[in-house]
Amino acid sequence: MEILETLSKKAEQAEVFYLEAESTEISFEANELKAATVEETRGLALRAVVDGRLGFAAASGQAESEELVENVLLSARYGDRVPLRFPGAAPAPQVQIYDPSLAEVPTERMAEVGHEIIDRLRQVDQDAKMNVDIERSVYRTLLRNSAGAQVSEEGSSFSVSITVERVRGDDVLILYDSVEDISFSTNYRELTSRLAKKIELAKHPATLKAGRMPVLFAPAGGLVLLLPILLGINGENVQRGTSPLSDKLGAALFDPQLNIWDDPTIPGRPHSYAYDDEGVPARRKAVISQGRVESFLYDLKTAALQGTESTGNGSRGLFSPPSPSSSNIVIEAGDKPLREILREIPYGLLVEDVLGLGQGNAISGVFSNTLGLAYLIQDGEIIGRVKDVSIAGNIYQDLRQIAALSQERYWVYGHLYLPYILLPELKVVTKAG
Repeated sequence: MEILETLSKKAEQAEVFYLEAESTEISFEANELKAATVEETRGLALRAVVDGRLGFAAASGQAESEELVENVLLSARYGDRVPLRFPGAAPAPQVQIYDPSLAEVPTERMAEVGHEIIDRLRQVDQDAKMNVDIERSVYRTLLRNSAGAQVSEEGSSFSVSITVERVRGDDVLILYDSVEDISFSTNYRELTSRLAKKIELAKHPATLKAGRMPVLFAPAGGLVLLLPILLGINGENVQRGTSPLSDKLGAALFDPQLNIWDDPTIPGRPHSYAYDDEGVPARRKAVISQGRVESFLYDLKTAALQGTESTGNGSRGLFSPPSPSSSNIVIEAGDKPLREILREIPYGLLVEDVLGLGQGNAISGVFSNTLGLAYLIQDGEIIGRVKDVSIAGNIYQDLRQIAALSQERYWVYGHLYLPYILLPELKVVTKAG
């Protein structure tokens, strides 16, 4: 790239990042087709190190090279002093993240998917209103730097997200779920069936007594337990000292059953990659191993400030510089099927969805959340939906003992592969109590 040569003559280190992406989205609102939109993004981002200071500049469309170079040099004049080194050329694993046939899927077929989902869910509840978004996207990135790295990647994503709303008097039911692949697939049918079962169960009201009891977290509901850990292992929070895990590397903080991996090398996943957005090769790494804090997730900057190496977790947008981010988060499955776990619960709560996720001081590990969807478990059976229920706890206490992890796992939000998690006891509050 000519712009890299120009910038390299004026900076100690130079990097050029190019992105082009195209996405097509079909949207349904309240069971009706609302819109079909196409969005294109194309642009260039530069980073430079001058006198030990890091600068960043970006522009979309046909950027003027001279102006962009001057902008990044100006940014470096006032940038942070960071002892980072851009990576050189290095081998990376082969990771399947692109399906060229996805771009050929007609919009009419995408619209058919939306109609099929709505028809299926209305068979379960005629009063329900469905919002459905079907999106396909393809992208290409190019990265070159003065250290010799030359990375080119293509990726694709096909996602379906469904929101179900049903209002009957003062009874409001809102459900959400999604699925994401690199290819056009019929996985949305499994997603639709899962939502249909939730709607059917929600038709049966149940009453829950407040108190301390076993709580079983479905994969999506389990995010209330996982989020503080993800915030805690993020290299930016570690480097700033705001993470409660900053000085806990190697410490046994959780039940030995808990094993969590960050794995960008899983084939066929939209959040996988061979290289991160800074040209660092991807690798699978344990972040929690048998309950012990095993590693943190760094990009180049936070790693340099922390005196360590990047873990290949640098993530960026066109107009935002890289920052540390998880890829695919995988919690290892347990040895019991869900039906057996349920049978061992005489009286408890199944948490499907939590409201207010991430609000408050989530990084501390403390949580207190109203439940969006939850069910009473009695004598090993799911009895029905409970309303006006909240849970409270602290993951650094409550995850010290895990009663069970399920064999079954599901992808949540396309990049979290999670089992059901049973905690032996948790504080549950109801509106009446």
